[in-house]
Amino acid sequence: MGSVLVWFRRDFRLQDHLALSEALTYCKKNKSELVFVFQLNRRFFQESENSLRLQYFMATVKDFGERCRKLGTELLIVEGDTDEAFQQVLKEHADAEAVFFNLDEAGYGKERDQKMRDWFKDREISVHSFQDAYIHGPNEVLKKDGSIYKVFAPYYKAWKQKDKPGVKKLSFDELGKYVRKTKQISKRAASEIEKLSGGSESMDWKIGEKAARSQLKHFIEQALANYPDGRNIPSVKGTSLMSRYLKTGTISPRTVFTAIAQADGEEDSKEAYIRELAFRDFYQMIYARHPETKNQEFLEAYRSIQWNQDDRMLQAWKEGNTGYPIVDAGMRQLNQEGWMHNRLRMITASFLTKDLMIDWRLGEEYFAAKLVDYDPGSNIGGWQWAASVGTDAVPYFRVFNPVTQSKRFDSDGEYIRKYVSELREVPSSYIHEPWKMSEEEQSKSSCMIGKDYPAPAVDHQEQRKKVINLFKNEK
Repeated sequence: MGSVLVWFRRDFRLQDHLALSEALTYCKKNKSELVFVFQLNRRFFQESENSLRLQYFMATVKDFGERCRKLGTELLIVEGDTDEAFQQVLKEHADAEAVFFNLDEAGYGKERDQKMRDWFKDREISVHSFQDAYIHGPNEVLKKDGSIYKVFAPYYKAWKQKDKPGVKKLSFDELGKYVRKTKQISKRAASEIEKLSGGSESMDWKIGEKAARSQLKHFIEQALANYPDGRNIPSVKGTSLMSRYLKTGTISPRTVFTAIAQADGEEDSKEAYIRELAFRDFYQMIYARHPETKNQEFLEAYRSIQWNQDDRMLQAWKEGNTGYPIVDAGMRQLNQEGWMHNRLRMITASFLTKDLMIDWRLGEEYFAAKLVDYDPGSNIGGWQWAASVGTDAVPYFRVFNPVTQSKRFDSDGEYIRKYVSELREVPSSYIHEPWKMSEEEQSKSSCMIGKDYPAPAVDHQEQRKKVINLFKNEK
């Protein structure tokens, strides 16, 4: 029997996994055995060393390794440069005849895949790769002339008309028949996963394929009906919380789409959610076709903007000490949990770029290091949208008012009080603008402005005028 390598990267599941499904079919046809591999590639987590993002990802790898053992095999952990890592695998499994993986279509991952495709072929190992991370990949929803859509509305119209890929069901028992009984190649690399996931047990995280499916079921039963409104209220569990599972691939976007599309309930609610899945595909397409947007504005007209270089203000934003309660609550949630409600992502991004007038790249970089659900395409797209420098972005003259947003989406201050402890005793009438309290009211609320909680870092109305003029001068 020869061996077939299945290279896992950000797709840690055994169900509805294209590369695994095709590898199993290959094994049945060729009487081969499955060997599961994960490369511990430090390039991917240098920027988030010791972060919640890294802990969550590695805890997911660890969980998947445990699932593999239940199948009767090991997830082989190898480290080093990709070619070096697979050389280690081939030393132990010299009979490898094919490799299957779900490809990356943007950034460093794309370059690595292109390089390794040649590397495997040079060793007479056939390569089989698949678009698996998105419902429709970057090259699937295009205009008739082959160019990409730069505006979401027409993209979404075309996206909806495309036939959706079906769910690939796999049998756990059948997989168990074809896996090779393996042993770890590098005990040091395997123990490194334990070390890097350290501390994740103390977080209120649900990890792995089983948790992903359970959360999807819970969302459909408890929150989908009210999704169009509930998704905007950060104090309630109105979002699906599926982004972290999609990021780590413990569930496929096909499974999520199919479950939502087939669920009972109002079509408007289902449409609202499916539209978000399409947005994920849209931003990935933009990033894959324009990788330079990681560091450069999509809109050429705004590439010479002179952003504010105030490190003190940037640090206050990062720490959640801007004096605007809704902004601070969002940033503290991010720092504590490695996640932030989507409405708060928009509010905090708008505040950094429009109120503080600080470079969007610094915000994108901070979110990249912190978010357990970090997706480059979506994060870059979201930041460029908020900063009014991206494709189909919010107009530059539309500036989120943090107080108005706070009153509208956290009217009684429940979310604010959860994350900004200094404001817990502040009455609801002042929770959005605590600086308006008299000294007597501040004392009564155990919240002296400037001492217990900062005064507003900037005047929103003044900053709004400044940032609009900044953009006007660039046109």
